[in-house]
Amino acid sequence: MDVQDYFEFIDETSIRIKGHRIYIDEVLEERLQGKEPEEILCCFPKLPLEKIYATLLYYEANKTEVEAYLARVREEKRKSEKEWQRTQRATLLFVEEREHLRKEQAKQIASGKFNPLWDEPA
Repeated sequence: MDVQDYFEFIDETSIRIKGHRIYIDEVLEERLQGKEPEEILCCFPKLPLEKIYATLLYYEANKTEVEAYLARVREEKRKSEKEWQRTQRATLLFVEEREHLRKEQAKQIASGKFNPLWDEPA
């Protein structure tokens, strides 16, 4: 069996380990942090040790290409994180503005200046 047979090459930022929802970058990041294959197994208990070793072997045999792949994946994750943060800030601002308007409306109702059933806000 060729080592590449262990993987699904989806696109330039997605190489998945066949039969799993685990991408090679997830396994390789653990290894690059200094974890041994048996320690990586603890992170992915359903992933057979054989497939962890296949991932590491593929990395060593194709280091230049895999390093470029990892750089693309990291950049894609960085962009996704930045977009998520931007979206979260916009959502937070919307929620804060809505809460502010509710408080203002409650003040107007309490002061008798606004009846939500008949009037438009002043």
